Amino acid sequence: MASSYNGVASNESWENLRRPQAADDGINVGKTERLVSGIAGAAVIALALRRKRLRGLLFPLGGSLLSRAVTGRCPVNRALGRNTAKGERASPAARGQGIKVDRTITVNRPREEVYHFWRQLENLPRFMDHLESVTVLDEDRSHWVAKAPAGTKVEWDASIQDEIENELIAWRSLPGSDIDNAGSVHFIPAGDGTEVRVVLRYDPPAGKVGAVVAKLLGEEPEQQIEEDLRRFKQVVEAVEAPARSRKPAKRG
Repeated sequence: MASSYNGVASNESWENLRRPQAADDGINVGKTERLVSGIAGAAVIALALRRKRLRGLLFPLGGSLLSRAVTGRCPVNRALGRNTAKGERASPAARGQGIKVDRTITVNRPREEVYHFWRQLENLPRFMDHLESVTVLDEDRSHWVAKAPAGTKVEWDASIQDEIENELIAWRSLPGSDIDNAGSVHFIPAGDGTEVRVVLRYDPPAGKVGAVVAKLLGEEPEQQIEEDLRRFKQVVEAVEAPARSRKPAKRG
């Protein structure tokens, strides 16, 4: 699925910047990652121009990202045997790659209410600041649009893989997504409240280099999830009785 990026007309426009290459020329970075690398590289260089103390670090990083975008070659991908240009990126949950976040918060509401509020996926943008929208497609599938570093956007379809009412929701992204991701939300009784544990693993659009860029731009995933969970606690505790659009059957 193609992403929408501010200031860039299309993936095809970016692809026109590269020189014609042979099929076996070592290109191992896919179109989406090249586009994000280019935008991120420009953002890092712009940041370097504003922060003199970090120029020694930021200029080489920005140049590396721009080179990755224009040439389509990444030494990190080569070392890992990873080739997203050929659609060979494996799920981070399946291979243990990417970034993992594990955070917990206690919400002072009954587990059933907390679970059903989260299960209505359209509620998620209310407390997840990086999400623009979640559209439910059917009982299990949904379409997500999220903000990414340097003012970009990413989209993906996800499917619920496992679910136990009032206890667990587990999902993973579907093939063709801009971001490979998988995770689970656990709802655990905690006195009169509920302990909510979120375990998330995802592969950034620009790989591990993209994760470094996100941190430099102040968008660390651990910090994002912690802030999202604090907002979730505030929203749920302020709601008298969350509406329930469905009552999923117990699985597994």
